[in-house]
Amino acid sequence: MDLEVSPALTIPDRELGWRFSRSSGPGGQHVNTSDSRVELFWNVADSAKLSDDQRMRLLTRLAKRLVDGVITVTASERRSQLRNRELALAKLADLVAAGLAPDAAPRRPTKPTRGSGRRHLAAKQQRSATKKQRQRPSAE
Repeated sequence: MDLEVSPALTIPDRELGWRFSRSSGPGGQHVNTSDSRVELFWNVADSAKLSDDQRMRLLTRLAKRLVDGVITVTASERRSQLRNRELALAKLADLVAAGLAPDAAPRRPTKPTRGSGRRHLAAKQQRSATKKQRQRPSAE
């Protein structure tokens, strides 16, 4: 089953690798003998579906998660191996889509408006007056 990351990018099934192991944590009667933990791995560096720009973008953005150009995603949240497979595919698709997303527009610094400055000072004066009313009357 091919993994559709976006309309422009679909990772073929032959590029995806699977590994199954026993899941840790609580479970039912059958959990200790079933291999329900799923590891999904994809070699970003050798993928034929990526353009050079996409490959470089993924390699730089996901550098902390890559081991020798291979990205690995694990899923063991569910008791069923099938559900964990679906979760792993969704996690990989989200990760790759986020890695290929365009950069956010740079923040343009702005100054507070004159009205917001006035409102800020009025709120501070109001708070000060409220606190002054709470004090004991001075014996002057």
